[in-house]
Amino acid sequence: MAHSFADITPPIALTPLDGRYRGQVAPLVDHLSEAALNRSRLVVETEWMIHLLDGEVIPGLRTLTDDERALLRAIPEDFGAEGIAEHAEIERETVHDVKAIEYYIKRRLAGTSLEPLAEVVHIYCTSEDVNNLAYALMIRGAVHEVWMPAFEALIGDLEALARETAEVPMLSRTHGQAATPTTLGKEIAVFAHRLGRQARRISANRMLGKINGATGTYAAHAVSVPGADWERVARTFVEHLGLTWNPLTTQIESHDWQAEVYADIARAGRILHNLATDVWTYISLGYFRQRLSAQGGTGSSTMPHKVNPIRFENAEANLEISGALLDVLSQTLVTSRLQRDLTDSTTQRNVGPALGHSLLAIANIRKGLAGLDVDADAMAADLEGNWEVLGEAVQSVMRTLGVQGHEGLDNPYERLKELTRGHRVNGAGMREFISSLGLPEAERERLLALTPQTYVGLAARLVDHLDDARG
Repeated sequence: MAHSFADITPPIALTPLDGRYRGQVAPLVDHLSEAALNRSRLVVETEWMIHLLDGEVIPGLRTLTDDERALLRAIPEDFGAEGIAEHAEIERETVHDVKAIEYYIKRRLAGTSLEPLAEVVHIYCTSEDVNNLAYALMIRGAVHEVWMPAFEALIGDLEALARETAEVPMLSRTHGQAATPTTLGKEIAVFAHRLGRQARRISANRMLGKINGATGTYAAHAVSVPGADWERVARTFVEHLGLTWNPLTTQIESHDWQAEVYADIARAGRILHNLATDVWTYISLGYFRQRLSAQGGTGSSTMPHKVNPIRFENAEANLEISGALLDVLSQTLVTSRLQRDLTDSTTQRNVGPALGHSLLAIANIRKGLAGLDVDADAMAADLEGNWEVLGEAVQSVMRTLGVQGHEGLDNPYERLKELTRGHRVNGAGMREFISSLGLPEAERERLLALTPQTYVGLAARLVDHLDDARG
């Protein structure tokens, strides 16, 4: 009978993020794991206690000493393997994860000068007061300390590649067909510019929080200490945590800001997906050569001549998974029945996989790009085989001259269509046609000097707009 992998110790990972790809997404564990959630809860609970006591919110209670503040702040800082196990043990008894956090803190206050103040832990709080702030801290850390640096590094890679190849001419393919030439750098710059806009949107997102009780009314607060300015107390606490105060909520903070962040990251992922498929196509056209040493491992198991573009294919798949998860998060988190239901508790626990697959895709695209060499000769040969793309240039000059009153230049589009559509035109044929048009000398000479390699307009200069975006 086959072994049951479920019985093997240490446990075998169920998901590829915790197995095959663990090393590439491990930094997210500090922010989006269950342990990270509990550590963030500890931060909120201990900081709330400090806020209430140092702010003299509750009449008759003293402020804290420096040592007592340090003691409280050491609780989340010291939360490691032993603390995780202890919290799990408490939760098995409470069958409530946030209540277990409260008891965990109270255990650490036992026998200290803060033991008489232990009931201040979790006072005037519902679980969602703690959870919404904990998740905001976690997501802020995951996005700004892990995901954004990786995303911006990729944008930097693209900007560098765009500048290096700003003047490398390349045949465009609109609708997959040969079209007006561009430069490789300009096309890469388009992606860098698009992604840069998303980076700025994501960085600007404000992360909201609240601490206003069971239905968002400060009912327990006001009845317990009616003389306190509870809205000010809540606002200053949320801002102390580096978040934006939400003054109007039900029991839950409405999660709209989360939906906005996830939608922006999903959109950035779709642009990355577009980048991955385009680079894959450029590889298939021979515009990029892949270095096997940079891609890693065997190119093909049976065809030794091949180097497969696996980094970009892997990125595609991970971006599709990430996008689906982010879409579910952004669509469902904005809804909560009446004053509260618990669906968000389960949903939010999947932020880690959503960002993990995105982070993995970013890593693969960066590795893939690092293993590419530009084949300018292949691009030049492709351009040389498509002189018909100059048809646009010739008919545009003819049309300009025609509207300026020059005779003999009627029906420029139709004449170029007859020459080029469905036909391959070489340099000699195009120049012969240009010479037959009776153009003024300046325009004739300009068109005769034109080649598919030089018909790139302002493409190289447009790459400089990347500096505008950064500014």
